[in-house]
Amino acid sequence: MTPRGQRTRQKLLKAAEAVFGDKGYERASIADLTRKASVALGTFYVYFPDKQSIFVEVVDELGARLRRLIAESTAACTTRLEVEREGLRAFFQFVRQHPNLYRVVRQAEFVDADCYRRYYDRFAKGYVRGLTQAMDAGELRRMDPEALAYCLMGIGDFLGMRWVLWEEDMGLERVLDTAMTLLTHGLPSGAPVLKTVPPPKAPKAVTKSSSKSPSSPSPKPRRPARGSRS
Repeated sequence: MTPRGQRTRQKLLKAAEAVFGDKGYERASIADLTRKASVALGTFYVYFPDKQSIFVEVVDELGARLRRLIAESTAACTTRLEVEREGLRAFFQFVRQHPNLYRVVRQAEFVDADCYRRYYDRFAKGYVRGLTQAMDAGELRRMDPEALAYCLMGIGDFLGMRWVLWEEDMGLERVLDTAMTLLTHGLPSGAPVLKTVPPPKAPKAVTKSSSKSPSSPSPKPRRPARGSRS
């Protein structure tokens, strides 16, 4: 592809990100995309066969750009906790630059389920690799790295939605401080981890054949009535 062709293709992808985020996949038309990109309608089909194909590429490209930004932003970090903090900061930056990220990615679940899962699978794969290395180096306690990766991805996802997408807050350092305190110290405030208490054992059933329980007290002897002879 010529440099000019690459620029045109990128214009279409950028326009698609905006239109899909604004109108939604179902309502958006190819004419909307080309109008936003300021290219002729026929030019679209030089690069993409249909609307779904460009939508899938938008999602894939957003994921690739986000992963690249985080990798670049954390390259100089020397500890895993630094990686987590700078990775969150880079994610917030990306959301600020791409406010349609959430809407576009969530639509992918209904437009192309494979694309939707691929977005998270690719992100998690790199996350698992970094977490495993930190565990091997003794920086993190040993646990399931994939489950941990999705826990951390969930934290970043909701923090970005609340403090960048819904209500942009320039004072994100306190949000980062809270997240890092959670990651560093956990939830308990100096309290020991409670052990699971086993359920009480059910009492043994008394069989019908036994006339009386061995633990039952012996009956008291009857006292003779007054006036009776011995």
